[in-house]
Amino acid sequence: MKVTAVSSHRTPNGLQTHTPIAKPDLIAGMAKGMAVLESFDTERQRLNATLAAERAGITRAAARRHLLTLAHLGYLETDGNYYWLSPKVLRFSGSYLASARLPRAVQPTLNRLAAQTQESFSVAVLDGEQVVIIGRSGAERPSWAEALQVTQTRAMAYGLHLGARLPAHATSTGRTLLAALPESELEHWLEAKGQAGALARLTTHTTTEPTKLRTLIARVRLDDYCLASEEHELGVRALAVPLRNMQGRTLAALNLVSSPHRMGQASLLKDYLPLLMDAARELRPLL
Repeated sequence: MKVTAVSSHRTPNGLQTHTPIAKPDLIAGMAKGMAVLESFDTERQRLNATLAAERAGITRAAARRHLLTLAHLGYLETDGNYYWLSPKVLRFSGSYLASARLPRAVQPTLNRLAAQTQESFSVAVLDGEQVVIIGRSGAERPSWAEALQVTQTRAMAYGLHLGARLPAHATSTGRTLLAALPESELEHWLEAKGQAGALARLTTHTTTEPTKLRTLIARVRLDDYCLASEEHELGVRALAVPLRNMQGRTLAALNLVSSPHRMGQASLLKDYLPLLMDAARELRPLL
């Protein structure tokens, strides 16, 4: 039986694939339906058949049928023309967070770190050109003055919630996870994003040149940590380390999110990098 080799790239229908599968076993209709479902994001919260077809890489007629079916099943809501995600899609994320081993393994450590330092910590995994937060713990500030400071400096970056998706090239966790890829996969990733112009400039500090990003990722490999300052969002600085299992495979990245106004780079590396590395060593037997 011939098996089509599949790595972590998007198919023509826009669906990201991970596991090799024999062609007769692939249910094309399901793949197209999932591609339509994945077409909704923060840039496009509402889609009609034409937009969904364009984003999923399928015909308009097929997109229309999938939209109607997903609405019938309760995963989409509609006004008869445009469609948007319904709360029912959270069943997938809720089931993953409740049953998957990785989120359950890291959460106690995240809670401990937050309680110990009164800072915000997250764990993220790589998914194509983005990282997805699968664990998070943020400290509750005891006074209104400190809460106001956080609001003003935006140390709690927008979107830092479970399931949030952030661009890999502009985040500390993303670069840490990219640094863990085999060299051939990293080169393919950089070439694809460079050709597509997918390295978006999010702030004036964002690195968007593939060559420069490659150099930064090489540095992360040497240092075994990544510090990113105001590249994803102004007023936000993040420090990340890889989370590896006992076989040495990087499964996720652990990071601390703070603000340049509250914590200098030297202080962050001196006081918090050892804390993150100790936590990574503590988690290793559990991953």
